[in-house]
Amino acid sequence: MHRLLVALLAALDAVLAAAGGIAVILAPLALLWVFGVGDPDWTALWPASASIWHLGHLVPVSVTLPDAYLAATGIDPTFSSFTLSLAPLAFAAFTALFAARSGARAAAAGAAITGWLSGSVVFAGIAVLVGLTANAELVASEVWLAILLPSLLFFVPSFLGAFAGAWRVGDDGPVDALRARIRRLPHAWADVPALVVRGLAFTTLGLVAVGGVVVVAGLIARSAQVIGLYQASNADAIGATVIALGQLMYLPTLVVWAVAFTAGPGFALGTDTAVTPAATQVGALPGIPVLGAVPDSTSSWLLLLVLLPITVGALTGWMLRSRMPRTTGPEPFGPRLVVTLAVAVLTGGVGALAALASSGSIGPGRLADTGPEPGPLALALGLEVLVGLAILLLSPRAGGDDVDDDRYDVASRPVGDSAFVSSGARSDFTSWPSTDPTSVAAPATAPSGWGHLPGWGAGDADEPTDAVSAGTTPSGAPSTVDGSTDGVALAASPKGMAPAGAGASTKKAKASAKPADLPPSDPPTPDSPPSTPDAAPDDDVRARIRAAWAAADGDSTDGSDHRR
Repeated sequence: MHRLLVALLAALDAVLAAAGGIAVILAPLALLWVFGVGDPDWTALWPASASIWHLGHLVPVSVTLPDAYLAATGIDPTFSSFTLSLAPLAFAAFTALFAARSGARAAAAGAAITGWLSGSVVFAGIAVLVGLTANAELVASEVWLAILLPSLLFFVPSFLGAFAGAWRVGDDGPVDALRARIRRLPHAWADVPALVVRGLAFTTLGLVAVGGVVVVAGLIARSAQVIGLYQASNADAIGATVIALGQLMYLPTLVVWAVAFTAGPGFALGTDTAVTPAATQVGALPGIPVLGAVPDSTSSWLLLLVLLPITVGALTGWMLRSRMPRTTGPEPFGPRLVVTLAVAVLTGGVGALAALASSGSIGPGRLADTGPEPGPLALALGLEVLVGLAILLLSPRAGGDDVDDDRYDVASRPVGDSAFVSSGARSDFTSWPSTDPTSVAAPATAPSGWGHLPGWGAGDADEPTDAVSAGTTPSGAPSTVDGSTDGVALAASPKGMAPAGAGASTKKAKASAKPADLPPSDPPTPDSPPSTPDAAPDDDVRARIRAAWAAADGDSTDGSDHRR
C-alpha cells in the first residue's frame, strides 16, 4: 500500500480515537445540560467535557467550588479547592487499544513507521487543541500534562502495535534483523523472548479476569447496599443514567482494585484506611453506589483468594511448558529459569503501573489518598505468579525428560517384529527374488517360506550349508525322492515355515543321498532354464536374510560379503 495512503488512514484512526472518547462524554453531559439544569451555562459544557477526557487520560484536574455552592450546601470553605486525579481508566484503555490497532494495521500494510508517526502526530495535535481550550474558572489542569499524557497513551501503544505487526508479517528492516539475531541464539534460548512475551500476556489477561470476577461477586453479594445508595441519591432518570455511565467508566479502575484485594495488599479509600482480605478499616465514604460493594468486615476465608494469582501463574506455566520443544535428553534448566523469572518480574511491573494509574484523589481532605500502593502490589503479584510458574516450568516434565520410544530399540523387540519386519517386510514373507543373474528360479513345487532355502531349517539357522535343497536335484529339477523323507516334509509346514528339526533331517537326507542312488534327471525341455554345473542356490537371498537375522539379534556386521 502507498505510504501516503497509510499515513492518511493512521491519521484518521487518531482522529476517531480522540473524537470517540470526547463524544462519549459530551453526549450525556449535553442531555444533562438540557434536561437536568434549569438555566444551563453552555460555555461550561466544553470545559467540563474536556476536563473529564483529561482525567480519563491520567491528567489531574483542579476543581474550585463557587462560594454560592458552598453556602447552599454548607461545605467547609477550606475544602473549596481540591484535585481530582483518580482516573476513569476506560478512556485510557479505549485510546490505547485504538492506537495499538492502528499501529498493527500500518505494519500489515508494510509501512509501520509511517503509520505510527502519522497517527501519533495527529493525536498529539488534537491533545494540544483540547488542552489549550479546556481550562475554565471552575476546572483547570496543567497544559503540559494535558498535552503530554494523552499523547503518550497513544504513542506507546501505537508503537507496540506496529512492532507486533511487523514481527508477525516482517518489515525487511530492523524488526527482521532483530528476529534474525534471536534465531542465531542456541536452540534452547531462541524461543525465550517469545515465551516471555506470551507469558506476560497470559498472566495479565488472567489477572484482569480474576479482578472482573471479584468485582461482579462483590456487587452481587452486596447488591442491597448498592441499591440503597442509588435510592438515597434521589436522582431522576437522567441523573441515574449519568451516574451509571460514570461508574461504568471507572470499571477498569475497580478491576485493578479487586486484583490488589485478591493479591493481598488491598487498597485504600482515604487516608489511614485499608481494604484487605485480612481486615477492613474504612471511615465515611462518598455516596457513590458502586462503593457499596466494599465489605464492612472480612473473613479469614478470604485469605484463600491469594490462590487465584498463584493459579494464574500455574496455568501460564502450563501453557508455556506445552509450547517448549521436547528434547531427547534432559531439558535445559537455564532457559526455563529465565522465562520464569522474567514473566514474574514483568507481571509485577505491570501491576505497579496499573496501581499507579488506578490511585489518586477523589475529593478533598482524607479522600485525597485512594487506590492501591504500587510497591506492595508489584511485590505480591510477582511472588505469587512466580510460585505458580515455578510449579509447572521448573519441575520435571511429566513422563520424564527423555524420549522413550520402543521403535528405536531393536534388541528388545521380538524376532517377528525385528528391524527387518519394521522396515516393510512381513514376518510370513514367502520369497525374495534374487538380483543375481546366475541364480536359477525355484521350481513351482518348491515349498514356500524360508525353510526351503538351502541350510535354512529352524534347527541350524546359524549354520547354513552349501548343499542343495532336499526337494530338488543338483540341476534344479523337481526331486522324485519319497515324500516321507524328512527334507521333503518341509512342504507341509504352516505358512511355508520349516518345522522344528527340519534342518537336521535335511542334512541326514543329504548325507544318505549319494549320486548313484539318485534317479537320473529328466531331459531338458526348450522351456526349461539352462542348467550349468555352476548354478548355485539363491545366494543373494541367503546373504540378505542372514544380515536381517544378525540385525534382529543385535549382532554387528563388518560389512564383508556373506555369500558362501
